[in-house]
Amino acid sequence: MTAHSSPSTSRGFVSLVGAGPGDPDLLTVKGYRVIQQADVVVYDRLVSPEILSLASTKAEMIYVGKKLDYHCVPQEQINQILVDKALAGNKVVRLKGGDSFIFGRGGEELEELAEHDIDFEVVPGITAAAGATAYAGIPLTHRDHAQSVQFITGHIQKDGREIEWHSLAQSNNTLVFYMGLKQSGYIEQQLMSNGIDQQMPCAIIENGTRREQRVLTGKLSELSELATQAVSPALIVVGSVTSLHHKLKWF
Repeated sequence: MTAHSSPSTSRGFVSLVGAGPGDPDLLTVKGYRVIQQADVVVYDRLVSPEILSLASTKAEMIYVGKKLDYHCVPQEQINQILVDKALAGNKVVRLKGGDSFIFGRGGEELEELAEHDIDFEVVPGITAAAGATAYAGIPLTHRDHAQSVQFITGHIQKDGREIEWHSLAQSNNTLVFYMGLKQSGYIEQQLMSNGIDQQMPCAIIENGTRREQRVLTGKLSELSELATQAVSPALIVVGSVTSLHHKLKWF
């Protein structure tokens, strides 16, 4: 059986499911179905209670949530939980906020499953950058503002390599930083020192797509100050498209 096959009756199977950015109505139909069918649900901190409630009352619910500077369960242990539960013959759902393949470490978890010859499938989710900006009335691309968009992690890569700040600053892109609140001052300084005008509009979207969503807007030179007013989870957007928020906001 290949990784794209349906689960067999004798071996377990893992569905890697993106839960979307927060609003439970943004979960895909396929994600809804596999959560209902799961024997085991392994879920992260940002998955909403409404989505978790879709699981069977008989399903085993395993919380492995993470937040900045604190991992409830180390990544290696999460990988092992998925392997053990699948080898025991369960239908396992690995449930992550947003999309599992965009800064969600989903690829790492699937590599571990593949090494153990465990079958799996991927159910995409709406990533935070697309969902939160849509609910904030900020188009990621716009003919008059930006022809492309880049997603950047606010965390330094695990091998210590630096972000290509010069390349980011020289492009006419919308820049979206995930997990960047703590690094907002550094992001502000690097972008301005590499050529982005300090007057460039920016926004921080807090709790995007949720009822408590809040959008803070200002200039790039004010980014670190805005970040002191925001709480996680929050997304940083830099680019002239953010100036459209006040005109296009609807949520």
